[in-house]
Amino acid sequence: MYGGKNTNRVVPLSSLRPGEKGRVVGIAGGRGVIRKLYEMGLVPSSKVEVLVSHMPGPVLIKVNGSRIAIGRGIAMKIMVRKLP
Repeated sequence: MYGGKNTNRVVPLSSLRPGEKGRVVGIAGGRGVIRKLYEMGLVPSSKVEVLVSHMPGPVLIKVNGSRIAIGRGIAMKIMVRKLP
């Protein structure tokens, strides 16, 4: 779309602002990180909403009805497609 916002971009979860939603498309991390995030419900295609995100602290998200706080470094490894 010319002159409009592209909401289909894939961005790190850490770049979403409070109130924005995304769908997980992948995780750029080692097996341990991926396993831990999968155990928390952060799997590809899961829908997440950012509740609180203040630099430089953790990111509070909502996934599958649960609220989860994750470190900003981990949030930068979770790739999401922004949802309208």
